[in-house]
Amino acid sequence: MKKFFVASLFVMICLTMNSMVTEKTDNPFVSDETIMSVVKKLKSTAEAGQSDRIERGVRQAAYFWTAEDGSESDFALLCETYSAVTAIAREEMFLRMQDNLELILGSFNKISVGFKIPLHVDKGEILPIDRIFGGFSPESHFNDDMFTNQIAFITVLNFPFYSLQEKTANANTWSRLDWAYARMGDLFKSRIPADVLQQYAQVVSDAEAYIADYNVYMGNLIGKKGDKAFPEDMKLITHWGLRDELKSNYAQKDGLDKQATIYEVMLRIVNQEIPLEVINKNDYTWNPFTNKIFSGEKEVLFEMETNRRYQQLLNLFHATQGIDRFSPHFPDYIQRKFNDEMEIPVADIEKIFIEVLQSNEFKEVGKVIANRLGRKLQPWDIWYDGFKTRSTLDINLINSTLKSKYPNKEAFESDLPNILGKFGFNADSTYSIASKIIVDPSRGAGHAWGAMMKSDKARLRTRIGADGMDYKGYNIAVHEFGHNVEQTISLHDVDYYMLNGVPNTSFTEALAFVFQARDLELLGMEQKNEMKQHLDALDNLWSNAEIMGVSLVDINVWRWMYAHPDATADELKQAVVQIATETWNTYFAPVFGIKDSPILAIYSHMIDSPLYLSAYPIGQLIEFQFGNYISDKDFATEIYRAFRQGRIIPQLWMKGAVGSEISAKPAIKAAAEAIIVVNKSK
Repeated sequence: MKKFFVASLFVMICLTMNSMVTEKTDNPFVSDETIMSVVKKLKSTAEAGQSDRIERGVRQAAYFWTAEDGSESDFALLCETYSAVTAIAREEMFLRMQDNLELILGSFNKISVGFKIPLHVDKGEILPIDRIFGGFSPESHFNDDMFTNQIAFITVLNFPFYSLQEKTANANTWSRLDWAYARMGDLFKSRIPADVLQQYAQVVSDAEAYIADYNVYMGNLIGKKGDKAFPEDMKLITHWGLRDELKSNYAQKDGLDKQATIYEVMLRIVNQEIPLEVINKNDYTWNPFTNKIFSGEKEVLFEMETNRRYQQLLNLFHATQGIDRFSPHFPDYIQRKFNDEMEIPVADIEKIFIEVLQSNEFKEVGKVIANRLGRKLQPWDIWYDGFKTRSTLDINLINSTLKSKYPNKEAFESDLPNILGKFGFNADSTYSIASKIIVDPSRGAGHAWGAMMKSDKARLRTRIGADGMDYKGYNIAVHEFGHNVEQTISLHDVDYYMLNGVPNTSFTEALAFVFQARDLELLGMEQKNEMKQHLDALDNLWSNAEIMGVSLVDINVWRWMYAHPDATADELKQAVVQIATETWNTYFAPVFGIKDSPILAIYSHMIDSPLYLSAYPIGQLIEFQFGNYISDKDFATEIYRAFRQGRIIPQLWMKGAVGSEISAKPAIKAAAEAIIVVNKSK
């Protein structure tokens, strides 16, 4: 499920899609002579401690200056007027600027949330005008406006940009204020035209709308045996709803047949052979095995979706290309996403993923699962859910309990303080956090959208049926609540607004996973199992491997698009299927004993959230390390301690939270120990 982790989404669109500028390189307007003259004059009146910052700031500001901004003498005058020459003056300027930025960015975010409510919240029919408002990006002119009124130049002058390498080198010596200054310096790293940002925002909104309305009516599916096995009123969004329904059937008597049917639906979607007439429509029955649809007993001709799915992805790529040409130091989205936004290089990400996928432990967990199932593994067993204690519980009983407990969104919202209390938060904290969160019934699978100013509230979205919340909706809601708790603490409890949030989306995913893992415990339904710790370790490695494989597909699809910028949607479809199949054959076929499955291409995030997927497995690794670290400590205290660190670089955050950097080794080691124990218990 996509997380509208706003600090990431908003910064992605408006701020971090910018290029790295550390010195004047190819801008001829402001001469080196002028730069050196300005630097010399400023240094002559400034405190000694400001010298390095002054030269860096002047050079970076000069890089952006054009004839439209004024003459060289105008540039010199701006520098002389607005460059802080003392540490005290610089801090005063920073505090005033961050207050104003909170108001600006927070207001932009509030407008975006409001305009997208008809698209994201289940409040009736989506009107054509809703899509136009939903695609409007109020922040798209932010950069233009800030350069036009020269605030951007003043910001760069006093709070210049530092590269990831420089931030890492200074990690142990910078104060909290230094980190806040550095984050202020991340704001203006390029001048991307507003129309380019607006075009990107519209394409993202269109892709989101496409995915949000992509539902399959399960009661209309005909299984391999010619029967209808799903409830008549079951409507599932792809891929999340299909995946979660597949997971829930491991404990059902007819679960295998249902899983095979869902898998066939997924294949039709990936290959774009699914009939248009069955996407978000309830008019026909559909046999995904034969790919035939019927009206009553009569077969009906249909039109396949063909390439709509991949056209959305191609549209995103082309919109991203529009930003590329304004990013000379991060010339493609892959570099911007990992080196700039995530602040973990893509090569480091891939190394971690491949370490897990090629580990002997991954193969051994597969053998354990096959033994527990009493059959050979099938491709859909990448979503095997049998290590969780809930997999042996009666899903119908859980659904009945939840629908009674949470008949509507108001019931769940009013119970948020109680949920926090069960996590160990004191009365003041439960009220403080819960009062800043609004629950909405989601059109899509669910997401969390945080506030960006303290006077606003975070949003929790999950699916709530007319008869109440079922387990799928509840499980998602608890996950999203974890996001909201992070979003609230890291906005209201950090020492500087410029440090609000977390290093990247993986960290908010980590807390969401910590919450989600305890969903049944909150209901008093968790089964006591002396092997739970070992089963959790196996589940962690298996689920990590699944999403790591999907993430590798995502990364390599974007590499392919950059290598084939003129590709058609049909060519892209073929490439995605091939990349997914090759990734499967390389890492999964040796474990499953089955070749040539393209199932890794089913993820909806590949279509509406460019390169977001890698945040999940990194988040799961962080969750595993963090969860183990706090397991014998006070939960609420540790949550506050860790997430009050705010948005520093990832590895420094992890060292502060658990004493070590992000690594797959703890998860692999725990799985190795669990395999021994589980095999001995046979």
